[in-house]
Amino acid sequence: MIHSLIHRLSLLFLGLVCLIAPSANAADWKPGAGPLMTRWAKDVSPANSHPEYPRPQLVRQEWLNLNGLWDFAVKPKAEDRPTAYEGSILVPFPIESALSGVMRRVTPDERLWYRRSVTVPKEWGTRRVLLHFDAVDWEAAVLIDGKQVGAHRGGYAPFTLDVTEQLLPGTPHELAVAVWDPTDAGTQPRGKQTNKPSGIWYTPTTGIWQTVWLEPVVKTHLQDVLFLPGGAPNAVILTVATADAGSELPIDVEIFDRLGDPGVTPTKLASASGTSATPLVLTVPSDGTTYWTPDTPQLYGVVVKLYSADRKQVLDEVQSYFALRMIDVVTGPRDRVARIRLNERPIFLIGPLDQGFWPDGLYTAPTDEALRSDLETTKRLGFNMVRKHVKVEPARWYYWCDRLGLIVFQDMPSGDKSAPETTSSKAEITRSPESAKEYEAELLELIASRRQFPCIIGWVPFNEGWGQFDTGGVVRTIKEHDARRLVTPASGWNDFPLGDIHDVHSYPGPAAPKGEPQRASMLGEFGGLGLPTPGHLWSSGGKNWGYRKYQNNDELTNAYLNLTTKLAPLIESRLSAAVYTQTTDVETEVNGLMTYDRAVIKMDVEKLYQANRALIEMGSGLPQ
Repeated sequence: MIHSLIHRLSLLFLGLVCLIAPSANAADWKPGAGPLMTRWAKDVSPANSHPEYPRPQLVRQEWLNLNGLWDFAVKPKAEDRPTAYEGSILVPFPIESALSGVMRRVTPDERLWYRRSVTVPKEWGTRRVLLHFDAVDWEAAVLIDGKQVGAHRGGYAPFTLDVTEQLLPGTPHELAVAVWDPTDAGTQPRGKQTNKPSGIWYTPTTGIWQTVWLEPVVKTHLQDVLFLPGGAPNAVILTVATADAGSELPIDVEIFDRLGDPGVTPTKLASASGTSATPLVLTVPSDGTTYWTPDTPQLYGVVVKLYSADRKQVLDEVQSYFALRMIDVVTGPRDRVARIRLNERPIFLIGPLDQGFWPDGLYTAPTDEALRSDLETTKRLGFNMVRKHVKVEPARWYYWCDRLGLIVFQDMPSGDKSAPETTSSKAEITRSPESAKEYEAELLELIASRRQFPCIIGWVPFNEGWGQFDTGGVVRTIKEHDARRLVTPASGWNDFPLGDIHDVHSYPGPAAPKGEPQRASMLGEFGGLGLPTPGHLWSSGGKNWGYRKYQNNDELTNAYLNLTTKLAPLIESRLSAAVYTQTTDVETEVNGLMTYDRAVIKMDVEKLYQANRALIEMGSGLPQ
């Protein structure tokens, strides 16, 4: 079993299990002439388009990657399915991106159509066939051989269709996807996307922007595994969801001291047995216990087996992982100020606002290596946290945060109108019933699809009043679905005395909300120090901006160090977390620690590392 675990998890990390269907038009593909490209763009091709296994917390050995070249057409929204297509598009890159090979805008009056041939491998036999879309922005209809088989609304969450009856093994079938996306002409969650990019508003993403794939499963299979903190520091509670079980079925679980990386042999630490209907407590032996922190990002490998009722047959087997990680907010007995704790110890969190845009792929990183590189640079600069800003990333981004040791505050993507900025009253908007329903649906999809990642410690439903409505009801909804994480009711602007964190924004800052006995204080955005870097700009016409502008790297570094000096007394008195704007430049916004193409780190790396680590050590060593 141990060698099997090593083999299968190694396949996950190397991305070797996928079967990429070849395309006759691959030789004709080339990226669009974008204004700026990253160094990873050269590694992108139709035969190598995000080949990694896309679901790192529920791993099976067999799957078929459908990334690569598809046919595309852009037609008026009201028209029927096209009879002819315009050319090829590289999935999963948005049509507006250079790496799609198209680099074309789609208006709210148009619909984007995709088409490709799909053949299920004969060796999958009589198993069920699941068609997974990890993200399509925004409203998608899926057709097989001209007949609609499913639909989904929401730009950030995965959805799955059982297409067993439509896809016969060994037979070519036509798979088509129709996508409509109003971007900022609608009220749906959309983040920083706009039909008229400028300033802090960026180029939209339309259509498929994460991996599309097929998976064979038996009729009764594991749909989900979820690990929650247990009653003891070295325990977690495992709950599983099964498809078509009908009744509770036996499960066996094995725990290993690490993931099965190539060349590393994991050690089995423990095993447990139970049923699919009852939560199962998993305990790591005390001599093998390491708690997950940014400095010790320990992950435990897990194998879960689902059996038939008589235990004579293994129905399903998946690999996963968990971490021993507890997060809470506790009032200090001396100063009566609430602070964030990790594993029952105070921790100061500092990290960048991370918007997740790419000059060549827009919402989609060019490669998994690129996705990881942003996070490695964040660690290299001495940060221990990231605020993922009004965007949801692919599952592998959170996996890398888990592996590398970065704490995440996860925003809900914003949409609809903005409430007025105020510090004296609790301003909200009134959404239409349809808008409110769509927001809640996508919020719950976000929680359900990302709550298994240990790196995420908090949810942020609203940013600077944008789309903020029924704040109390939204906070309650989040707590009902994920009571073991923190909630920031609003990042910046219109605070309500709810949740776990009081968050303010200050440019360049720093600042901090007053200390409270029940809620931790957080500086949700500060900094925004700008430096345009010639040769690495989205716009060469001088239309670049920052909250403050500097002339060179030394000036910029010194300005950042001055901010950290001012942070120190705020940390001593009350501040638990601070978020610097931002990881990279984004289009014409030049506030990044790095240029938009990730080619230049714009400050002195060692000085930033030392300054950030000093703040973390000071804030994490405060008396409890």
